[in-house]
Amino acid sequence: AEFANVVAETAWISNLLCELHPLLFTATLVYCDNVSAMYMSAILVQHQRTKHIEIDIHFVRDFVAKGEIRVLHVPSRFQYADIFTKGLPAALFLEFRFSLNVRRPPISTAGEY
Repeated sequence: AEFANVVAETAWISNLLCELHPLLFTATLVYCDNVSAMYMSAILVQHQRTKHIEIDIHFVRDFVAKGEIRVLHVPSRFQYADIFTKGLPAALFLEFRFSLNVRRPPISTAGEY
């Protein structure tokens, strides 16, 4: 569901940008850490384990087939959004926080305003 929501949002933004300036259109990159979802968005895979797949993947596949979306793999290790959704070890949290350019506020001394 999240995967299809991202594609729907990027498609909407792409359509908005095309209306504002038609020369800006290029394929939107969608990063996914689920290799199976990535492959199913590109290739119609039909077998026993995929028969339960919702219509969402067909929605995504249509955008991939039209060249409007490119789905690329990103290892879970580099999913910076995890800082907002998961409890992380301190070292990984600090690395992700740094990559998002979030810094501690400067320490103020007493009496400064």
